[in-house]
Amino acid sequence: MSELPRGAPATPTLDQSRRLVVKIGSALLVEEATGEIRRDWLTALAEDLVTLRRRGCEVLVVSSGAIAVGRHALELSTGKLKLEQQQAAAATGQVLLAHAYQAALQPHGVTISQVLLTLEDTEERRRHLNARATLATLLRLQALPVINENDTVATSEIRFGDNDRLAARVAAMINADTLVLLSDIDGLYSGDPRRDTAAEHLPLVERITPEIEAMAGEAPAGYSSGGMITKLAAARVAVDAGCRMAIASGRVMHPLRALADGARSTWFLTRVTPRAARKQWIAGTLQPAGRVSVDEGALAALRAGKSLLPAGVTGVEGRFQRGDAVLVAGPDGQEVARGLSAYDAEAARRIAGQKSRDIETLLGYRGREELIHRDDLVVTQL
Repeated sequence: MSELPRGAPATPTLDQSRRLVVKIGSALLVEEATGEIRRDWLTALAEDLVTLRRRGCEVLVVSSGAIAVGRHALELSTGKLKLEQQQAAAATGQVLLAHAYQAALQPHGVTISQVLLTLEDTEERRRHLNARATLATLLRLQALPVINENDTVATSEIRFGDNDRLAARVAAMINADTLVLLSDIDGLYSGDPRRDTAAEHLPLVERITPEIEAMAGEAPAGYSSGGMITKLAAARVAVDAGCRMAIASGRVMHPLRALADGARSTWFLTRVTPRAARKQWIAGTLQPAGRVSVDEGALAALRAGKSLLPAGVTGVEGRFQRGDAVLVAGPDGQEVARGLSAYDAEAARRIAGQKSRDIETLLGYRGREELIHRDDLVVTQL
């Protein structure tokens, strides 16, 4: 099973990545017995991240470990914590974790930025757009976002429950082309290798079938909250968003360098690009809440792949909020595109037909230059 059949797709490489999300589990980053951060390991990982950035890859990190570090600092019991204890541990551990990442990356001239998310931040479109815009801005400013679930406010009903799925949601949200889950196991096996010595390693998964899902085992003991079940759930989210995913061992120094050099891992392939997946979601999944009419100049710009600026808007209909999907109609009234509005209906009406430079004067605040950014727009009729 570990041998690829003749004519099978080539295994991806890390060097192909242009926007990469790396997920790091607590068991890799934190000593379970002492609650101390493994600083030597983190220093080596930081060198890997810097190497990727120098090659032109945009990198984001989704890091567990705040609760594990914080519970030790607060001298909480080693047993299962109550929700409020987890939240207190997270509040304490986040500070220590951020300092550790900054100490590891600052010698390389890299600024880290801490971003805390909840499930609602990726599900609710306005918050999704805010988080997406913040992460995009940080990348543009050459910062390295370090992301974690906001355990201090999340409840058992809204929390992700594990950072594998959080990492996949982040990868989908920011159109990453690669997601790497660093784990205590070097990939997917046909069975649980801890219990089945005959379990075979799968280097490549082209499609996530029921047979593949049946291979997932239970989460190992310790700080891990996921296991292979959540990794496969993350893989499904990632590949549906056009993002390939790798499960690789983090039990080595320089784990990303090892992966780039061909270390054993499991790669999950995707059949679409991140951009195509997002366009498909906008065009076919969202229910439009309003309608925007445009002139001939704006129509030509949209068909050329550009954003919709307020100056080309001739009319706004409906009641919609920022982040809602809207139809875009040409001068003849026919639908030509769909997209996510950067403004609510009232604001859109006030800036319709106006220059982008006048938005701040008209609205009293400086919003986006585009009514619909090209990344949030799909042309439905050429």
